[in-house]
Amino acid sequence: MQYTIIGTFIFLMVIFLLCRKIRLLQKGMLEITEELKTISREDTNRLLTVSSRDKSLLGLADGLNAWLRLFHQDRRKCQQGDLELKNAVTNISHDLRTPLTAISGYLELLESETHSPKTLRCLGIIRTRVADMHALADELMRYSIALSVPEPENRLISLNRQLEESLLGFYGAMKQKGISPAVSIPSTPVMRTLDGASLSRIFNNIISNAIKYGDGDFAAVLTEDGTIVFSNTARTLDPVTTAKLFDRFYTVETVHDSTGLGLSIAKLLTERAGGSIEAGYREGKLWITLRFPGQKPPGTAI
Repeated sequence: MQYTIIGTFIFLMVIFLLCRKIRLLQKGMLEITEELKTISREDTNRLLTVSSRDKSLLGLADGLNAWLRLFHQDRRKCQQGDLELKNAVTNISHDLRTPLTAISGYLELLESETHSPKTLRCLGIIRTRVADMHALADELMRYSIALSVPEPENRLISLNRQLEESLLGFYGAMKQKGISPAVSIPSTPVMRTLDGASLSRIFNNIISNAIKYGDGDFAAVLTEDGTIVFSNTARTLDPVTTAKLFDRFYTVETVHDSTGLGLSIAKLLTERAGGSIEAGYREGKLWITLRFPGQKPPGTAI
């Protein structure tokens, strides 16, 4: 009987110690999880620290810290690369303007004189190319500005109104190209906390791209869950080229005057706002889908 009581006591002590060990492990794992969440949200080089003295948890923390050191190193390289890219883009934009201004001046002098029809056609081609270069320089500058914006001015805005204003801004351009847009916007306000200027730039770049490089139609649909779908016929595209439309400086070869920056800027600003953007190609049409979920707070990370 005495041995039974002692055995029961030992068994209960083992169970108690195991439960305590499990609770300590759970506490340590929760602590590591919260630390990782905090580090992922912050632009910091901080490593994991755990209060537990358990060897297995300390080993896990050491392994994760080794990974975090590599992550911090890669992030610094990316940040340095983005800074160098921004500076290079800014410098290129400025460097392009000086010779383009001179070329434009000489073109005006040439166009003021009498020329043969063939020469006039050549001068017209040169004038178009110079205008394309001016547009590229301006787009490069806008891209540089978009990269350098440190903090958006977020406020509660209506996606309905912002989309309507952007569409109205392109009314003249659509009418000139014979486009009758198909627009669907709910009567219920779809409110999101976003930067109005950035959202306007996103909409404008997508709409402008559709008008310039589409095949004469355009549709925009806003749903109450904060999803905006733009679509237009684009016979020169295919699924492969569509997958590259958001790449920096990517251009479709059949579109000679595309800068390859408009949709790249739209992607940059959308992700910075905490949203998502994707492009798809189905049945000869380009579909660009924007999502701004209400439950996800906007951030500044890209």
